[in-house]
Amino acid sequence: MGTTERKKINIAQPTGKLGVLIPGMGAVTTTFLAGLESLRRGFYPPFGSLTQMGHIRLGRRDAGRQPRIKDVVPLAQLDDIVCAGWDVFPDNCYQAAQKAGVLTQEQLAQVKDYLISLRPMPAVFDRRFVKKLDGPNVKKAATLWDKHVMLAEDIEKFRAQSGAQRLVMIWCGSTEAYLQLSDVHKTLEAFEQGLKKNDPAISSSMVYAYTALKNKIPYINGAPHFTTDIPALLELAQERGVPIAGKDFKTGQTLMKTIVAPGLKARLLGIEGWFSTNILGNRDGEVLEDPESFKSKEVSKLSVLDTILQPDLYPELYSKLHHQVRINYYPPRGDNKEGWDNIDIFGWMGGRMQIKINFLCRDSILAAPLVLDLVLFTDLAQRATMPGIQEWLSFYFKSPMTAPSVYPEHDLFIQLTKLKNTLRYIIGEELITHLGIEYYNYFD
Repeated sequence: MGTTERKKINIAQPTGKLGVLIPGMGAVTTTFLAGLESLRRGFYPPFGSLTQMGHIRLGRRDAGRQPRIKDVVPLAQLDDIVCAGWDVFPDNCYQAAQKAGVLTQEQLAQVKDYLISLRPMPAVFDRRFVKKLDGPNVKKAATLWDKHVMLAEDIEKFRAQSGAQRLVMIWCGSTEAYLQLSDVHKTLEAFEQGLKKNDPAISSSMVYAYTALKNKIPYINGAPHFTTDIPALLELAQERGVPIAGKDFKTGQTLMKTIVAPGLKARLLGIEGWFSTNILGNRDGEVLEDPESFKSKEVSKLSVLDTILQPDLYPELYSKLHHQVRINYYPPRGDNKEGWDNIDIFGWMGGRMQIKINFLCRDSILAAPLVLDLVLFTDLAQRATMPGIQEWLSFYFKSPMTAPSVYPEHDLFIQLTKLKNTLRYIIGEELITHLGIEYYNYFD
């Protein structure tokens, strides 16, 4: 049964071009860009994209209203998207895509002219945060504040040259080293002083995020490290009235966990152990060989099961769960990641069972449609005047950002309900509870 019909939110129409600014133009970004242009030229259906293929139920089940999301929600059109980005390597996006090895030569040839036209701007980069990478295409300046100013100049130049009327920034770069929060992260004033004094606790991604928010540009964090979830940048997002979303794209092994774990919990089956290991050979795998970068990823991956399983409420089933995650860099595999999961479960009268999952996935193929959806939905949030944390986009992230007073939802199905109900709310439709009692005569 739906709740009372909501008043339609005033959403500015997506007129003009939407600029997408991307720090990190490696495998994920080039796969997204090649796919975006292929969609625009009609070469492939938009597989994996909720904004382009997904339907949404409106009203009662027997009303038969199941339109596509893009037909009832005012999203930007694909033809209106223009892109630019930064990277430590100077290769154009065609060269970068060839090196990434995600797409076939035939697929790249179809959009070669477009990919060649996209060359990264010099990046803000500090090897202390990504020890396994280095490249010549970097900004050189005395302070982090100076680099922030240079980024702002890049953005204004892109805005002028592309004609973009709205902008969104989405981090598709490498995972940075794990950071302990310090005083410089606690307030906006302290953070801005830290930029001017080159505080070592300010990472490259934080400089990008600060620059975006300062210029009223929504920021999406596709990696597990701290960025907009530090108090200083949360404060800035609210002050500037800008949406923020993150963090860490939910693609391979963690996607499987958020599908399988809710089912086991729903049936009250106990879990003794969940061992996960991965092999991958792309740039992400190389970066995660560094223990400090892996720490950021490990924290993100390990947080999922506790929230779904609620061991405090079900100690007999989950309090002794041994959860272990490993990532192994294996160059021959390239972008073809393989994730193995061994799950030791028990049921009635303590009977023990096992589940084995072997997911031969393609991280960039899974991440590219997420980039598209997140850009379009975050632009929608900006036009609907929804500043700050966008918890309704948890569906896309391993470590969803939430208000301090609530825990994150990791159950994929709860996340999808949250996302669709948010869309229903802002277009003035009834929320769906799936109660269904209105179809029966129980209480007549």
